[in-house]
Formats: sequence, C-alpha cells, structure tokens
Amino acid sequence: METYDPKKSQTEVRQGSPRKMNLRVLIMSLSAVIVLFAVVFLVFSLTQSSPA
Repeated sequence: METYDPKKSQTEVRQGSPRKMNLRVLIMSLSAVIVLFAVVFLVFSLTQSSPA
C-alpha cells in the first residue's frame, strides 16, 4: 500500500482524522434528516382537514 506521505507509516495513514471530521459530518447529516422529517410532519399535519 502506497502511503503518499513519506513521513507517515502505513498504519498512521489508515487512522481516522484527529479533528473528528467524520463525526462532525455524521452529526450534521443526522441533524439535517431530523429537521427534514420535522418539516415534512409539520406540513402534513397543517394540511389535514379538521375532523368534524
């Protein structure tokens, strides 16, 4: 496996980002999905006619 970085070993290249960028992306996308479902639910509930 070529490392493309002469100062790092093969094991160091495989490690995750020390800044936890993957966790940030996961949290932001999960938050976006939750907000999207909340908006869809709100629009759905507002467009329902009241039972009479």
